[in-house]
Amino acid sequence: MFNPVLVHQTRSIRTILPLSKPFLHGNGNVFRQIQSSPSFKKGPKIRLGSVPSNSVKAMADTAVSNGVTAVVTVRPPINPLTAGGQVIDDVEDLFSKSLQLELVSAKDENKPTISGNAKIKGVVVKDCEVQYEAEFQVPVDFGEIGAILVVNEHALEMYLKDIVLDGLPSGLVTITCESWVQPNTSKDPRIFFTNKSYLPSKTPNGLQKLRYAELVNLRGNGEGERQKADRIYDYDVYNDLGDPDEDEELKRPVLGGKQHPYPRRCRTGRPHCKTDEASEERVPSKSLIPISPYVPRDEEFSAIKETTFVIRGLFGQLRSLIPNLKAEFVDTDGFPNFTEIDKLFREGVKIKDAEFWKSLLPGFVEEIKDIGDFFLRFTSPETFKRDRFFWFRDEEFARETLAGLNPCSIRLITEWPLKSSLDPKIYGPSESAITTEMIESEIKGCTTVKEALNQKKLFILDYHDLFLPYVEQVRELGDRTLYGSRTVFYLNPDGTLRPLAIELTRPPMDGKPQWKQAFTPSSDSTKSWLWKLAKAHVLAHDSGYHQLISHWLRTHCSVEPYAIAAHRQLSAMHPINRLLKPHFRYTMEINSLARQSLINAGGVIESTFLPGKYSMLLSSIIYDKQWRFDHQALPQDLISRGMAAKDPSSPHGLKLTIEDYPFAQDGLDLWDIIKQWVTDYVSHYYPDPSLVESDEELQAWWTEIRTVGHGDKQDETWWPVLNSPKDLIDTITSIVWVASGLHAAVNFGQYEYAAYFPNRPTIARANMPNEDPSDDEWQIFFERPEAALLTTFPNQRQATAVISVLDVLSAHSPDEDYLGKYMEPAWGEDKIIKGAFEKFQGRLMELKGIINLRNADKNLKNRHGAGSLPYELLMPLADKSGVTGKGVPYSISI
Repeated sequence: MFNPVLVHQTRSIRTILPLSKPFLHGNGNVFRQIQSSPSFKKGPKIRLGSVPSNSVKAMADTAVSNGVTAVVTVRPPINPLTAGGQVIDDVEDLFSKSLQLELVSAKDENKPTISGNAKIKGVVVKDCEVQYEAEFQVPVDFGEIGAILVVNEHALEMYLKDIVLDGLPSGLVTITCESWVQPNTSKDPRIFFTNKSYLPSKTPNGLQKLRYAELVNLRGNGEGERQKADRIYDYDVYNDLGDPDEDEELKRPVLGGKQHPYPRRCRTGRPHCKTDEASEERVPSKSLIPISPYVPRDEEFSAIKETTFVIRGLFGQLRSLIPNLKAEFVDTDGFPNFTEIDKLFREGVKIKDAEFWKSLLPGFVEEIKDIGDFFLRFTSPETFKRDRFFWFRDEEFARETLAGLNPCSIRLITEWPLKSSLDPKIYGPSESAITTEMIESEIKGCTTVKEALNQKKLFILDYHDLFLPYVEQVRELGDRTLYGSRTVFYLNPDGTLRPLAIELTRPPMDGKPQWKQAFTPSSDSTKSWLWKLAKAHVLAHDSGYHQLISHWLRTHCSVEPYAIAAHRQLSAMHPINRLLKPHFRYTMEINSLARQSLINAGGVIESTFLPGKYSMLLSSIIYDKQWRFDHQALPQDLISRGMAAKDPSSPHGLKLTIEDYPFAQDGLDLWDIIKQWVTDYVSHYYPDPSLVESDEELQAWWTEIRTVGHGDKQDETWWPVLNSPKDLIDTITSIVWVASGLHAAVNFGQYEYAAYFPNRPTIARANMPNEDPSDDEWQIFFERPEAALLTTFPNQRQATAVISVLDVLSAHSPDEDYLGKYMEPAWGEDKIIKGAFEKFQGRLMELKGIINLRNADKNLKNRHGAGSLPYELLMPLADKSGVTGKGVPYSISI
């Protein structure tokens, strides 16, 4: 089939490949016919494989042909952290081998293909790219090129960037590959379609079976352990978080299924644990460099992103190692005073024994010795630089519920008095300790509770019923404590919130009755310190909810099934696949890494965040009780929390309950910009509403998301149906918003708001001093209340580990793909879509100006004020890489 003689061959293409294996693992010349989808027309069987060396070659039916040049741009598999010898081997391989190409006519499946060899042309040093070139004679009646088949004859994989065809009557034809192609001794080629998009029903005759075959290839057969080079997209439950073979204490429940509903993740097929058949073996890794379990090859980080991620991760782990060792020699596991906390950012810790560090980290410390002690000192977050005591102020505590790291939990109070829905026989009396008299005393006669409710002026952070059932279990872990909590806020006339009361509740346990108490701000010194301690507990609750739910569950975890289903059910040339592709980039890889070192048993989340070993189980419970797809749309999310109401006369069709709500203000602007872009795109490809309902691939994608990817909720009545372009626009807009805007809002401010951990402690280690205190305990609090607060905060190990991780998670890669910054090649292929995208870009630039104006408006006090951080988390572009506190990438990639 692939022959160095560049002629028009008279054979027809036959069956594509064995159904049981993808192209990368074919059986040489042994093939069997694919059962075509009913939607495809019957035609000659297709075969992509080697042609016997004695096959007959014939010249084209016509003497008229066009000389066509194909230029293939590839990136060699050179790892920037690899030793130099490997680089030489890689380059030598590039120059000694070729790529075999075969042109496929879109016009007619009976048209013979045209094959040839692409030889090395040159190296583009700047971009580390290599170009190959092949010459073809293409008959004029060959028609439009629809696809190219590629075989990599090198000994190493290579990344195909694109293939450009020059010399065709229609002009330049670009085929964007952006894919790793494995060495292929069996000659099973990869299929790359041109950048022209087609609905299934409009697929040219010559591409129909190729379209179906490539989908079959990506689905796999659900069997076997996946290998690094595979391109198989399949589903599995979260059964790889625990490590029972290492330690029985590291066993964790399987998430996904009737008992613990959860979204699905990408299947790896690893063997099950020896001590627990329900759990999957973990990837062994004792290295400081995290090793990711399998994800399809094209989902892995780019070389630049991987290098940045690894280096920042190494620096972070180095920072946390020193306090770990130091804690072993210091007679306390907490910080003795606030000066010691400040030193983490102002002075750092210098290396005293270089030989020790070299033995601990062979081959790495020597490479960074010239950096001195920089890597042992944390960068001061901007919040701390602007106002050293920002974390101490109640006004900042309230402001951050609207403009901080977790602006997704605050909600309007619509019922009074506050009351628990938990069983009082188990958890004690359901009445809240926050009374009407207490609230009216705090608002000092300005209004009554009834009037405040009617005027929509009372708001709440409610973690009472959510955490109360876990109080006893979490306390048994020994290094932390927990309460159920409620925090009530009042809306001031200037649009800011004022915290009025905090309620902390402990259920009946250890033979003691329920304990609960409400705390309020006070000028009395004792009550004032109790208020500060209660606030620290609430912040730990909010930090845990933010990381597990607002961040992990609502973005990372929920989006992965959308991406898996897209690869399995939407052809690479489907317009919706091409619309969504940048929004899924790297999500599976970062989620895989998270399962390996962040959300796993004994990982960063369990060891440093409040719910401990129950963290992921808690996220499953909240997924079961709270998550619903229709509420992932920002407008509906705001409405469901009482933070907005429908109002056709207001911008966005919504009236905000708090006008100065930065997350909602900027978010709704971004939502509308995204929705207009999606509307323009969808309307172009689906001019007839019936095309949505009749699109087999689209319907299969959405069905698989509902019944498999989020299969534990498949019977819920709130799932939208895709019967019209409007349905599709609403659905796609929600997915794009979650992957871009929502994730940016809850992720890229982590270092700025939480690195100085007194502002957002991730854990509370001590009970309130007035919870059943002994005389001695109360006396200690009375004499040195600051010590009680420091004891409540994370210890040195926990704090430095969290700061290190937040530094990594808050950073933009040097090659970050910001929303609207670059146009996907396929979008530029159609002038209408290109125009729509340029309009999209223009509106995003306008949003940047709007956000700057809002941040400069002294009347918007939740984003403008002395020492306050302006709200820039939904600013579309960041002006540099690293930790910036701004910039909205297309996808969840960190």
